[in-house]
Amino acid sequence: MNITDEVEEALAESGVMEGLVLVNAMHITASVFINDNESGLHHDYEKWLENIAPHEPVDQYRHNLTGEDNADAHLKRQVMGREVVVAVTDGALDFGPWERIFYGEFDGRRKKRALIKIIGE
Repeated sequence: MNITDEVEEALAESGVMEGLVLVNAMHITASVFINDNESGLHHDYEKWLENIAPHEPVDQYRHNLTGEDNADAHLKRQVMGREVVVAVTDGALDFGPWERIFYGEFDGRRKKRALIKIIGE
């Protein structure tokens, strides 16, 4: 999910012109990452992550002996990362030309949220 607009809205509301924005996934099976907003790339991520940590068979993971079946989601989150930090310059996110902020959800069974912290002046 592209959350760039929400982050930019929070930045505008903060009034910060120079500083940093931290965006953090607030669940252990979710990720926040920066990349290109291109559908083929998103498809490739899903396929690649499933190859690295396939969901099934669920009994391949010791974590799933706890009664959960989301060990793969924990591993996918580890690969994609917990958070991003973006510089703020002249009141805007200081991105490269194609960069956007995404929230990746790898389990899907819980209500998810992201934390946005903005520091600066």
